[in-house]
Amino acid sequence: MELFAKELRQVSPQTLGIVWSDGHNSIINVRKIRLDCRCAHCVDEWTREKILDETKVAQDVRPKRIDSVGRYALQIKWNDGHDTGIYTFDHLRALCECPQCKKVCH
Repeated sequence: MELFAKELRQVSPQTLGIVWSDGHNSIINVRKIRLDCRCAHCVDEWTREKILDETKVAQDVRPKRIDSVGRYALQIKWNDGHDTGIYTFDHLRALCECPQCKKVCH
């Protein structure tokens, strides 16, 4: 089954909620999403080492705009000016911090 986001919602100023095609409800801290960007500005294209300086990302960073990228990802434009990251649905699902997913991961 292809996983896709059916609904996005702002749960709180720091939290994004996503309802998935399989019915799961993800809860994700938006700063965590920003820090996990995999674009060439944030991750070295050759070594895959993180080059983003996390101390330079504000604690109150938040999405200004979220757009669909085909049927597989979201592109987020952040209030800190960053806008080159594409977050696949699988990537976002892996960032889920809901009680059910935290239990599985820990």
